Amino acid sequence: MKKLVVLLLIMFTSVSFAQDSDAKALLNKVSKKVKSYNNISIDFKYALNNKAENIKQETRGDVVIEGDKYRLNILGMTRIFDGKTLYSISPDDEEVTISSNNTEDENSITPSKMLSFYEEGYTYKMDILQNVQGRKIQYVKLTPIDSGSEIKHILLGIDAQTNHIYNLIETGKNGTQTTLTVNSFKTNEPLSKTLFTFDANKYKDHYINKLD
Repeated sequence: MKKLVVLLLIMFTSVSFAQDSDAKALLNKVSKKVKSYNNISIDFKYALNNKAENIKQETRGDVVIEGDKYRLNILGMTRIFDGKTLYSISPDDEEVTISSNNTEDENSITPSKMLSFYEEGYTYKMDILQNVQGRKIQYVKLTPIDSGSEIKHILLGIDAQTNHIYNLIETGKNGTQTTLTVNSFKTNEPLSKTLFTFDANKYKDHYINKLD
C-alpha cells in the first residue's frame, strides 16, 4: 500500500529541476497545470507484473488530492491524510491505524517529502513518443542516482495535448513492473468539507492502532 501511495504522489505532485532541458520544459508545464487546480480527482488502474515469478495483479482505485491532503481508496482500504495525520482504515480487519506526519521520518509519504526525494533522487530525460488510442503520449525517463536503489527506472507518460499525466511505469531491478494508468482525471470538483476528516464515531467497533 505504501508503495502505491508513493507512486501516486510521484505522479500528481509538481515536478521540476530535470537535467534534460526538453524534459524540464515539459515537466514544468505539467507542474504549472497541476498547481492551477484547487483539487484533482483520479480514477486509476494499478497493475503489477513479474514474469519471472509468474505474478500478475490488477486492481482499480480512486484518489482525491487537495494540496497536501488526500483520500485514497484501493484494495478495500481507505487512507485519509488531513495534512497532519494519516488514517488507514481497513474494514475487513476492523482496524484503523493512525500516524502523525513526521517530516523527519525517512518513511514519510507526504507530498512535500516525496517531491523533495523525487527532485534529488533522479535524473531525467525525454524518452519515446507513443500514439495511444489517438492520444500522443510523451514519456520522460527517470533514473535513480543511487546505484543501490531497487528501482531500475520510471517512465512518466504525459498527454502532449493536455499536459496531464496519463500513466507511470516503474521497473524494478528484480524484474517487477508496476503501472498506474489514469482512467479519468477531473479537476476543481465540489468537495465535501469533511472529505479529508476522520470521523471516529463511524469506527467505534474498529480497533484503533495509534503508532505515535
